[in-house]
Formats: sequence, C-alpha cells, structure tokens
Amino acid sequence: MHSTEKELILDNTAIQHRILEMGEEISRDYQNKELLVVGVLKGAFIFMADLIRAVSIPLTIDFIQVSSYDGGSDSSGSITLKNSPGHPIKDTHILLVEDIIDTGLTMRWLVDYFTGQGAASVRVCSLIDKAERREHKTRIDYIGFSIAKGFLVGYGLDYDEKFRNLPAIHHLKL
Repeated sequence: MHSTEKELILDNTAIQHRILEMGEEISRDYQNKELLVVGVLKGAFIFMADLIRAVSIPLTIDFIQVSSYDGGSDSSGSITLKNSPGHPIKDTHILLVEDIIDTGLTMRWLVDYFTGQGAASVRVCSLIDKAERREHKTRIDYIGFSIAKGFLVGYGLDYDEKFRNLPAIHHLKL
C-alpha cells in the first residue's frame, strides 16, 4: 500500500472561482449554438457538474467512459471504450470535459472519435493541464489550471479509484 500523505495544491474556493470564469467564457463562445457537453467518466463528473451550472446557455449533457489505466498511476498506453454517449453526435457542437490531461493520449483519441462521428465541432475543457507530460499533440480550449508536477487527487481525480471525494486538489505523495 502506498502512502496517503497529501499536500494541498488547490483549495475549493480557487477551483470554484476558476469554474465560474470558464462557464462565462463557454457561454459566450457557444451563444446561439446547440451544445452537447460530454463528461469523461469517472474523473470529470464533479468538475462537470459545477461547470454546467456556471454555463448560462441551454445545453445537453452526456457521458463517455474510456480507460487507459489498469488501476494505479501509470497509463497502459492504449484506449478502451467502455461506454459511449447515447445522444446523437452528428452535426452537434461537442464540448469534452476532462478532469486532467497529461500525456494527451485519451483526449487525442476522444477528439478523433467525435470528429469521426460527424460532430459539427469538438472543443476540449480540462480542469487540470499537465503539459510537461504531453506525448500526443492536444489542443485544450478551456484550461482551469496548469500544474507542472505531482500525482494529483481530489475533486474527481483518483488514485486507484480512491480520493475522488476530496473537495480540493492535493498532490499524493507516492
């Protein structure tokens, strides 16, 4: 078992403030467009719930579940589709909502997936950007925070399915 020692990185007040700003920006950008917000399960569900409440325009929500982890802290390097959205994708403006983007593998796969399904547009919103770990070119249209180092947990982010329920973001000392 790994240590559960944690260091606070972002408190809930800072997170909520940034989400309100992102919601305003998304509302402006998608004014007069049919918007489908797709959360990437499981990690994005907490962030997405707060984000959609900060968006002032009509929208529809759905979820997709993919996996590149087999538990633990290291990616397997391949993507497995576990659950696809039920909402029609063709000619719809998609906003993918993710908790964290590091290597970019999952997001690159998701953008290609929705583009291939005939989406009118696909944009990406991530609470955390860890650009220094990027291995696959990925455009992130809405970034909550850029954090350089550490294995992050809390506010939906997990380690082996634990710590998602923490109301703030912490660096888990492995």
